Parts: sequence; C-alpha cells; structure tokens
Amino acid sequence: MILSFSGKPRSSALARWAAGTAASLALALSVPVGLAHAQDHAVQVALPDFTQIIAETEGSVVNIRTTETIPVRGGARGPGGDPSDLFRWFFGPDFNPPGFGQTPRAPGQPQQPRERTVPRGIGSGFIISKDGYVLTNNHVVNNANDIFVTMTDGTEYKAKVVGTDARTDIALLKIDANDLKPLPIGDSDDLKKGQWVLAIGSPFGLDSTVTAGIISAINRDTGDYLPFIQTDVAVNPGNSGGPLINLEGQVVGINSQIVSRSGGFMGISLAIPIDEALRVVDQLKAHGKVTRGRIGVQITEVADDVAKALGLDKAKGAMVSSVDPDGPAAKAGVHAGDVILNFHGHDIDHMADLPRLVGATQPDTKTSLKVWRKGKVVELKVKVGELTEEQSSRFSQDEGPTTDSTVDRLGLRVQPVPDGDAPGVLVDVSEGAAAESGIEPGDIILRINDTDIRSPKQYAEVVGKLDESRPVVVLVSRDQQSQWVIVKPE
Repeated sequence: MILSFSGKPRSSALARWAAGTAASLALALSVPVGLAHAQDHAVQVALPDFTQIIAETEGSVVNIRTTETIPVRGGARGPGGDPSDLFRWFFGPDFNPPGFGQTPRAPGQPQQPRERTVPRGIGSGFIISKDGYVLTNNHVVNNANDIFVTMTDGTEYKAKVVGTDARTDIALLKIDANDLKPLPIGDSDDLKKGQWVLAIGSPFGLDSTVTAGIISAINRDTGDYLPFIQTDVAVNPGNSGGPLINLEGQVVGINSQIVSRSGGFMGISLAIPIDEALRVVDQLKAHGKVTRGRIGVQITEVADDVAKALGLDKAKGAMVSSVDPDGPAAKAGVHAGDVILNFHGHDIDHMADLPRLVGATQPDTKTSLKVWRKGKVVELKVKVGELTEEQSSRFSQDEGPTTDSTVDRLGLRVQPVPDGDAPGVLVDVSEGAAAESGIEPGDIILRINDTDIRSPKQYAEVVGKLDESRPVVVLVSRDQQSQWVIVKPE
C-alpha cells in the first residue's frame, strides 16, 4: 500500500514511520522488538498438540446407551392405551368388553401389565483389556435392563455387568470381543496442579467428543468416599464414565461428576482417580462385588477451637461422635470423644481420610489405632470387621460423618422431631437442590417417594439408595400443612 501526500508517493516515509512506531512501542514496554518476536514464538511452542494423543486413544473410548422397561399406562385416549381400560375403570379389572379383541381371562385372573422398552440414558466408557472389559460409572448403568456398547467405528455389542460399586460409582462391563486395544493406565498419584489433561466421551450423545483443560485440584473432598481429581475440562451429561487422559496418552481418572447450578458445565468437573478405580475393579473381577472393612464408629471433623481445647497442636484427625457397642472399635476400647489420629500406620489429617483407609482394609485384619484421649496418645489394637451392604448406605455408613456434620445428597441435614412420638424428621439445614425446591429449616419430612420417614437413621438409608438420575418427591409438613415437593438428588 502507498500513501500519497500532496500528490507524491511517499512509501519510504510510511516504512520509516512504521519502523519508528514499532521501536517506540517496544521501548515503552521495555521489550526489544526481536525479543518480543522470540517470546511470541516461545508461547506458541509451549502450547501442547493433542492430535497424536487423540489419534492413539479415541478408538478405545466407547459410547454406552441403556434401556429400561416401563409399564404402559393410559385410558381409552391415552397413547398406546387399551380402550377396554375405560370399561374396567367402571366395572372392575376382570371385565372383558366384547369386540375389543382381548384374550379371555379366567375369573379372578389379573390382567397382565403391558410394558415397553424405552431409552434410559447415554454415557461413556473405555476399554481396559483386550478381551472386552469396559470401565464406566455405576450411575450410567444402574437399573438398566439392557446395556449397549458402541465403538468409534460403529460396531455395537450388548454388554453384561460383571459388577458394580455404588459407593465409588464404578461399574465393570464385559462385551464379547477380542483383540481390542485397551487404554494404557497412568498413575493418578503423580498428578500435579496445572497439568494438561483431556476428556473423551459422549456429551449429550455426541460421541468421540474431545475437550481439554488442566488439573485444578487434587484429593478434592466432596463428602463422598473417594478423593476426586478436580479439573476445568468441559464435561457434560453423557461424559460420565469416560477417561481423563494425560499428555502421555494414559488414563489417570474417570470423569464422574460436575459441580453446577445449571445442570451443565460451569468450569468444575470431578474425576475418580484411576488408582482407586482399579482397586475396585480387581475385586469386581474376582468376586463381582467389593468387600470393605469397618470398625463401627461415627465421626465428625475436628474444629480448630476444639483441637485447642483438647490440647492438640492443630486441627487434625477424626472425632468419634458415637461407637457401635457391638463393633470392632468398641471391643478395642474406643470411646465417644476420642480423636482418631492414626489407623493402620497412616496419619489421619482430615476426617475423610479414615473411612477411605478403613474401607480399603480387608476384614479380619488386626491392626493398630492411635487416639487422642485426655491430653495424650493412646494406642489400641483393633480387628477390622466387614462392612455389610446395609451399612454401606452413604449416610449410615460406618466411619462416615454423622448427620449432625454434613448435608446429604438432597441438600438436607436433619434431626429427630422434638416430639419423640411424632413421625418424620426435622430439617436443620437446607441447601442446594432442596433449598431450590423450597424446603426450609424447620420443615418436617414425612415421606420420600412411597416410603414413610420415621427417624434420621432410616431417612439416611432411604436417601442413600436414591437413584441420582431421577427426581424424587418429598412430602413436607410446614405450619401443620403438608405439601409434595420435587427434588433432584445431587
């Protein structure tokens, strides 16, 4: 381009002006022009290239879709309804109106319920062995009738469930295939904040979608059994069960949850560390279930002021709020009010450390337990018991926090109703999903779905078994008036 002044071309003047401007700008920024170009080039070189990693790994990531069978209901005008249902509504379930083509039933024989199979959900998974083992989340396949695994080339297999573990949200599937390419496994213990990672999965059913980000935090405690890997990788519904991959193309986690107020990605996603997941997989392969240890205590966090009052040098350990009188801890001499500082040779820095360590210990193991009692450390010997299915409910679980210290998956913390003979539980704290649904402190929870609520313990068992993928209805009493409220578990 040539600028003209007074009708004469002055290209050389433009060149001198541009060079002078660039030099002045570089001087003003205290950065030499040449160095600025070098730094710009260095920044471009420092950014990772994911193309090779994706090419080597995405073929081992699968799409998982599930179906379920539901009863078909409807009257004469309902979708798929049987017109004869209208007559039966008036004349009883055994009435067979003529002309409707119904198969006659013997008197007193109930009408067989009609059912149909419908899509249930979509998730992700990845291959961990050549002979067809696939790893995913438990909530992806929970309560499904049929599970279908689709490869990136479109090949589809019907999968069977080898075993699941709701407490860690792990499911192991098996498909009838050989010579598959498993994803290499990394070491989640080596992860560092700021490290680049990738997620591959099927968000909203869009299979083989790749997103990238960094590790935001490690050992993120959300009140669950596992310490999560926190990232800013974009993860959405459908990514669940897919791999979190490092720059070496190795799986370091399983994408499992998002922290969101909208239901979609808001910058925080959580993954299960692969080291923890594989320990569960080993037991699922061998036994189809996971066996965990228990010692029979309920615990709370040690607050800073409590630690000072007890003579501890800092807030650490797990405060024992109650002891199962027939459990291993009681037999070992653990008392309510003790602070457990060490279990099986491992220090308890935070309350959440204890259930993870106890759960990972095989039943019948004899080990040591160090507690802080009356200003000194007392060492006890304990024989670890086995955590049963009933005890493994999330908020009635052994070694878990008491209902006085945390909110549950509905966003509620409850306590007994002051009138001991009255039904239900009293809401002490309402947060998250429960608060958004209108439940307030002081409300009384009378029923969840079809289950009457009688006590905080029974309430915790009911909540612990709720399906995360489905909203629940809660009967709430306020000012002597009852109302049903819909809450989506988190």
